[in-house]
Amino acid sequence: METTQLIKGVLDLAVLSVVAEEDGYGYDVVRRLRAAGLDEVGDASVYGTLRRLYQAGALTSYVVPSDEGPHRKYYGINPVGRDMLRTQGKTWRSFAATMDELLTKVGVSA
Repeated sequence: METTQLIKGVLDLAVLSVVAEEDGYGYDVVRRLRAAGLDEVGDASVYGTLRRLYQAGALTSYVVPSDEGPHRKYYGINPVGRDMLRTQGKTWRSFAATMDELLTKVGVSA
């Protein structure tokens, strides 16, 4: 199974989790996702997800000037995003538990 397909299904949840931990700008969020083990996450996918979550009312944004180049648009989570994170997190945990149970039954271990 391709990891990139799995990432597409959980990218909203992953981005919300990273931004809930600490506000971040686009490439910072990409870097933190990769550091967490999502090595195959694409820059464009993360930027698109940030924009979409912002438009959905789940994130706030603000601009911070940068001494190293153009200003950076930071994203932070808001109450709508926290609710989304909780709901999607519960769905993920339930799905993962079901998959673990199915795989354990046939002798596949981590």
